[in-house]
Amino acid sequence: MKWLKKIGYSLLVLFLLVNIIAAFHAYKFTHFYSNAAPVKKPEQMSGGEKLKAIFFGIRYPKTKVVDSLGLTHDTVLLKTTDSLQLESWYAKHDSAKGTILMFHGHGSSKSGIIAEARKLYDMGYHVILTDFRAHGNSEGNTTSIGIYESRDVKAVYDYIVAKGEKNIIIWGISMGAATALKAIDEFGIKPSKLILEMPFGSLHRAVQGRMKTMKLPAEPLSTLLTFWGGLEIGSWAFNHRPDQYAKKVNCPVLLQWGAGDKRVTEDETNTLFSNISSHEKMMIKYLQSGHESLFKKETGKWVSVMSFFLNK
Repeated sequence: MKWLKKIGYSLLVLFLLVNIIAAFHAYKFTHFYSNAAPVKKPEQMSGGEKLKAIFFGIRYPKTKVVDSLGLTHDTVLLKTTDSLQLESWYAKHDSAKGTILMFHGHGSSKSGIIAEARKLYDMGYHVILTDFRAHGNSEGNTTSIGIYESRDVKAVYDYIVAKGEKNIIIWGISMGAATALKAIDEFGIKPSKLILEMPFGSLHRAVQGRMKTMKLPAEPLSTLLTFWGGLEIGSWAFNHRPDQYAKKVNCPVLLQWGAGDKRVTEDETNTLFSNISSHEKMMIKYLQSGHESLFKKETGKWVSVMSFFLNK
């Protein structure tokens, strides 16, 4: 019986250790730091640095914003309902067809979507690019991967509505696309059109995808990270389901995905598309692209598809 107790105690210690490590990693994944050093690649780390990263996670630096928009624009400061200040760039076109609200992905900033913004501006639209909370020049250091960022989308949407704009289009990539869906579900905002690039189907699936890209076993790590990440930000993260939010979407939708995407699967993309309630929806797959800027990878196709969708 003693050996059974030893095995039991060993399993308990292992269980606690794995959960502690998962809690540390979840916390680091949902936080960005202004004073953090650039993240080293594994091959650049010393033995001690690797052990520290394995057990305690990595401190990720807050994204630096570089203003290379190249368009005349205003820097706009907005307040969310939970009192965080966001920074946006608002470029107004002389004879705009409407306004496109643009939202970046996790760990990026408005600087990361400048190329897309300039092209959409050239197509005849006002564009407003926003740093999500904890990203770029916006306040905060905690990200919820879209759970609370829906308030950021709402703040930008309300600002443009107050300008009297009637044709409001939302464009989002990765977390930005998932967050746009959450804002529609949670606040009932009504864009004229919605453009989604590579949104994840659920936060749990997004964590699984990240584990795969890091060449780590998806389970039980993704379940533990999702659980602890949600607990640390005060939310049941398993309920963060863009594929379910899609059921509230009634405007025309363009969903785009790269066939080489290692983070977001074709299956979850198809499920999300089928759940979109709108009768006006189209899905385009980019055969040469992964989880990256579809515009930069397949420029001609992206421009052609966007022109068709925006003008139809």
